[in-house]
Amino acid sequence: MNHLPLTTPALLEAYEWITPLLLLAVLAVSMLLRDGRQAAEGAAGVARLFFAVGLMFSFGVMLAGPMRIELAAWGPARLALLVDPLSALMLVLVSFLGVVVTRYAINYLDGDPGQARFSRWLVLALTSVLALVLSSNLLMFAAAWIATSLSLHQLLTFYRERPAAVMAARKKFVISRLADASMITALVLVWHGHGTWEFHELFANPAGPYAGLLAGFLVFAAMLKSAQFPFHSWLPDTLETPTPVSALMHAGIINAGGFLIVRLSPLVTQSPTALNTLALFGAFTALFASVIMMTQTSIKKSLAWSTVAQMGFMMLQCGLGAFALAMMHIVAHSLYKAHAFLSSGSVVNLAKSAWTPVGRPSAHPLVVLGSLAVSTLMGFCFAAALGVTLQNDPGTMLLIAVFIMAMAHLLWTLWSSSMRQRLILRGLGIVVAATTACFAVHAGFEHLLAASLPAYAPIRSGVEHAVMILVALLFLAVLIFQSQLPAWAARPAFARLYVHASNGFYIGTLFNRITGKFLF
Repeated sequence: MNHLPLTTPALLEAYEWITPLLLLAVLAVSMLLRDGRQAAEGAAGVARLFFAVGLMFSFGVMLAGPMRIELAAWGPARLALLVDPLSALMLVLVSFLGVVVTRYAINYLDGDPGQARFSRWLVLALTSVLALVLSSNLLMFAAAWIATSLSLHQLLTFYRERPAAVMAARKKFVISRLADASMITALVLVWHGHGTWEFHELFANPAGPYAGLLAGFLVFAAMLKSAQFPFHSWLPDTLETPTPVSALMHAGIINAGGFLIVRLSPLVTQSPTALNTLALFGAFTALFASVIMMTQTSIKKSLAWSTVAQMGFMMLQCGLGAFALAMMHIVAHSLYKAHAFLSSGSVVNLAKSAWTPVGRPSAHPLVVLGSLAVSTLMGFCFAAALGVTLQNDPGTMLLIAVFIMAMAHLLWTLWSSSMRQRLILRGLGIVVAATTACFAVHAGFEHLLAASLPAYAPIRSGVEHAVMILVALLFLAVLIFQSQLPAWAARPAFARLYVHASNGFYIGTLFNRITGKFLF
């Protein structure tokens, strides 16, 4: 790893001038613009400015390498920016999403008496997220972490006359304060164990007297922030907020927990127990939320549960040490989910013209086994071609496992249909080509982020092997369940399960009762 600043004085001086100008632009939009549409257009202008600076920072990293820009210092506390490939990637992603969301919000809230207030908090939330991804020390990271949550709370309560919106925001507020407490505890442990908050100093010597405890608190903060089971119920309930907020939250802010793990991966990897715990909770969250998602009749509810499932899968990747794969997941999921929420109003019209497949019976067990055998053979061929094993590259092996499951599902679907063999072969060819492209993109992320992420730690202990096997069995069980779903759908037990799943297995209701005693 190389986190040392490698840049020219002239480039640093230029960036030091740009940052205060950005802060002045944010201040102008937040405090001076009072007219609703004018404030919304000002917010869109600030987002475009952020995006332009993000591109400029990215080119700076490409030309001169990672850089650290110190703006101010008060004793051990420093206001400084770390611009490396990881932060540059997130800067471009978040600022691009900001451009899209702020532009969408201009017409979405046009004429609303609260549009100016909404635009101010939207700019502050966007600024807080960008400060988080550019932080060069844990103190600034924690401050931006808290500021992001507080800004989001104001956006979630934009419609204060709606009880459901207020209740969901208060649930989120409680969980966020727990995440803040965990982050502050980690902040104290880092100072007592290392005597510094600067990332480049911490990453140079990540081992410390509180390494295991520190990793545990960081993982707990990430789980709370990214809606992991059992702290997930607030996310599907926050749908009474304006659509631009949902897009920014599901595509950007919810990824903060994953980014925390990736950014502080040199510290988190000091505790295999913390990583194994994160992998197990992530895997369970992904499967649990996926089941619930399939029972939802509301478009936005389905998207919200999809986000919970995707965050679980992202945490599984982080727990397995596949940090580059997790970043690829963050980028892909962010772009998809922003588009999904902002276009959710047209989904019904699109569904009318979409092709609906004819229902099919459950796959025969021999068809399922044959599909698994063929897809597993193809997966091993990919692994052999790439030269990866579970020991030296668990991230790529996880990607191959996903490919095996998806290919098995496709194979038994095609074999159970009446499609012509030529069309079946064409479909398989498209899937193989798409999978190859996915592996190529993953390799690109590995290369791009190599200087910002630790190398894979080989899997040695029996516990780590057990975690990998358990995760594989969980996904295999879901695959088999899906293959037999048509046959089980008519059973009374399945009907009861469907009702329970459509209500989120009542975890949200239980959490509402618990938090209601303290908040009302």
